[in-house]
Amino acid sequence: MEEETENLVPISVSPQRIIRDTKLELTVDEVVEQYVGSLGFSQIIHVFLVSLAWIFDSQNTLVTIFTDAQPAAWRCTSPPCVRNDTANAAAVCSMVAGSWEWIGGSKSSIIAEWSLICDRKFLAAAPASLFFIGSLLGSGFYGWIADAYLGRKKTVLLSCLLSSITSFLTSFSPNIWVYALLRFSNGFARSGIGICCLVLSTEAVGRKWRGQVGQYGFFFFTFGFFSLPLIAYPNRTCWRNIYRILSIPPLVYSLIVIPFVSESPRWLLVKGRSKEAFGILKKYAQLNGRKLPENLCLSEPSQGKTGCGEARMNLWSTKWAAKRMITLMIAGFGVGSVYYGVQLNVENLDFNLYFSVGLNAMMEIPAVFIGSVLLSFTNRRTLFSWSAYIAGISSIICIIFSRGRKKGDESKGAWTQLIIEGIGFMAASTAFDVLYIYCVELFPTNVRNFAVSMLRQSLMLGASIAPLFVVLGRLSPSLSFLVFGILSIFSGTLSLWLPETKNAPLYETLEQQEEEERPNSVSVESALELGK
Repeated sequence: MEEETENLVPISVSPQRIIRDTKLELTVDEVVEQYVGSLGFSQIIHVFLVSLAWIFDSQNTLVTIFTDAQPAAWRCTSPPCVRNDTANAAAVCSMVAGSWEWIGGSKSSIIAEWSLICDRKFLAAAPASLFFIGSLLGSGFYGWIADAYLGRKKTVLLSCLLSSITSFLTSFSPNIWVYALLRFSNGFARSGIGICCLVLSTEAVGRKWRGQVGQYGFFFFTFGFFSLPLIAYPNRTCWRNIYRILSIPPLVYSLIVIPFVSESPRWLLVKGRSKEAFGILKKYAQLNGRKLPENLCLSEPSQGKTGCGEARMNLWSTKWAAKRMITLMIAGFGVGSVYYGVQLNVENLDFNLYFSVGLNAMMEIPAVFIGSVLLSFTNRRTLFSWSAYIAGISSIICIIFSRGRKKGDESKGAWTQLIIEGIGFMAASTAFDVLYIYCVELFPTNVRNFAVSMLRQSLMLGASIAPLFVVLGRLSPSLSFLVFGILSIFSGTLSLWLPETKNAPLYETLEQQEEEERPNSVSVESALELGK
């Protein structure tokens, strides 16, 4: 026995071989944080390319500020017209057709071309409302196919192509009914852009940068908003040209930029495509000047191949997740109404339309910047609630300065109202942006796109009623300001029943999230109820 022991020759094993033979199994979050880098050069380029699509989302959403606006003035052309009250469009209701005309021409907007005034004035709100209803339905559709079939990247491609086609077709509308239908189609088409761009951006970075990266996309949304006056002013005598111009950028983006965008490794892993997910993470690491360990493999999440039908059922049948989703959607309804309502309502301010839109767009820049800075060190819930409160209080204060003022009265009170409205819009913009980031962090990968799409639906539902208040604002500005104020304050209060997500990890499945969050509280459900 001793002889046999003596004859044994020790085998030397290199440390490198031991490392290769031992699997290092990590989640996507752990790989990004430890090896790829929380936010490196590769992720910055990725986020930049993805965020460009927000420009088209903004342009298609807010173009009706110009194309559906009531012309600022009219003038007499022949007897029996005896007035020239350019500040009162209702005065033409009793006049003979052909005795007056809009200053700027009959093609300057759909109201001018199709005479959407007097007893037809509420028809002017139909296209914008149907656009947001289309966005509401489209959000559910794109959330479904993005989670279950196409993924984030291909869904953005589909949304951009359809946005380009529907925008171009809108320019050939022969009447208000076809125009409203095409605006509905355009709203449905563009709704996939915001949902997937936000998720695609935030899923590529570490938890420290999720809030800032999510806000980064809204800079491009603001850029698209700011570009509208620059596009609309040269085409102020023909609203159809505006749609033709806006149809070009999303088509170019689809053909030239999308091929360089990577799919979400988190989604690929959840769908069981771990090799592709690993390849994308490896590419990120290489561009960041790093290298993944040779023995690294990705940890497969439980129920990784859950289809969207099951995911939807799991979200609504999981009590804590359903409560979060319902609370977010109600809050989103109020915020969506205020955010889009304030933007569409600029025509009811006593200032040049192009100046007012440009000012609102400029106010979004500090709003996004301030939101990005505050997200780095403040709680999501606190930032959202206080932004909503400020927006609501500002809207209510505007009532004071809108009373007793006549159209065209650019008095000191009008300037004060414009400043307060600008502050309120900044706050509403911050609340709107933060709510998206909040939603991304509240739900796991297998239902995240669906959750964001549900939030988007509630935002669009709120937005769909905003055009009606814009029309009412032409008769009573106080009413629209009051409704916007109440909705905003109510939304901010609702957030107190949501848990805080600052620096929390992004989970892959509902089961994993429930299991991981349970040690931090008695249960996830009790945490929701206590507002912790």
